[in-house]
Formats: sequence, structure tokens, C-alpha cells
Amino acid sequence: MSEQIIIFSQIVFIDLILAGDNAIIIGMVASKFPPAQRKLIIFWGIGGAVILRIILTLLTAYLLQITGLRLIGGILLLFIVYKLYIDVIKHESSKDKEIKVDNTSLLGAIWTVLLADFTMSLDNVLGVAGAAGHHYHLLIFGLVLSIILMAVAANLISLWIKKYKWIAWIGLIAILIVAIDLIYTDLKLLI
Repeated sequence: MSEQIIIFSQIVFIDLILAGDNAIIIGMVASKFPPAQRKLIIFWGIGGAVILRIILTLLTAYLLQITGLRLIGGILLLFIVYKLYIDVIKHESSKDKEIKVDNTSLLGAIWTVLLADFTMSLDNVLGVAGAAGHHYHLLIFGLVLSIILMAVAANLISLWIKKYKWIAWIGLIAILIVAIDLIYTDLKLLI
């Protein structure tokens, strides 16, 4: 029983850290849009993450054996950091409070969030699966917990970024650290 408590604690800790990454990206992308479109981006971002996490959880045993997958994910995250810098930080520094956008920009934002969801969901599922081992009920618990944490955090982060612009910089740095860690972890295995 104590082994399960330790595993449970590890899963909660991993989810608190890694679900926050998804929430940061969703919140940062959504923050530059008016409230109605912000809700759409958060809905599709969380919905995409839920679907991806379910699929990736089912494929976890196979995914853990693929060398190079974290490297690809890290490179995708570097692209997302750059895109978020251009879309969010540059707009904030030009004093745009709310940007009216057409459907193309909204679809572009949703695509950015879904791409980030794939990378971040993969990282979260691999982390939780590694901690859960053969305890599948704890793996399922970790999946559900990460979705709940992400949904709550994405809304909060989106609102905070509108109020406090420095939070966007912290979000970019956090995502950059995850990207570098993913790339470093796989390069270590490849070398």
C-alpha cells in the first residue's frame, strides 16, 4: 500500500508541473483574443488535450520505447515558443489590449494550441506512465487529474496574462525549459 501512496504522490506532482505547461500555452494563445473567441480557443485546446491524452495513454507502452520522440516534441515546442513570442509578447509590447481577428487567425490559434497539446500531452503521459508503472488505475487517475488541472489553469492564466503582461514572459520561459529538457533527454539517449 505504501508503494501506491508514493506512486500517487509522484503522479500528482508530475501532473501539477506538466499540466501547467498545457495551460500556459492555451492561456497565452487565448489571452490575445476577445472573450468569446478566448472561450472557443480554451474549449478546443482542452478538448484536443483530452482526446490526445486518452489516445496517448492507450499507446504509452509503445511510446516509451521510441527513441527520438522527445527530440521531435522538443523541436516542436521551440517553434511554439517562437510563435507565442511573435503572437503574444510582440502584440503586448505594441500596447494592443484586445485584438479583433478574423476566422483565419482564430483557426491559426486553435492549430497552435492543438500542436502544443500533442507535444505537452505526450510529455505528461510519458511522465505519468513512467511513475505509474504497472498500476493502471493510478495511470487513469493521473490522466483525469491532468485534464482537470489543465482546464482550471488555462482559464486563470488567460485572465492573468490580460492583467499582468509579465506572466507571458514566465510562460515562455517555462515552455522553453520543457523544450530544452525534452531535446536534451533524447539526445542523451542517442549519443
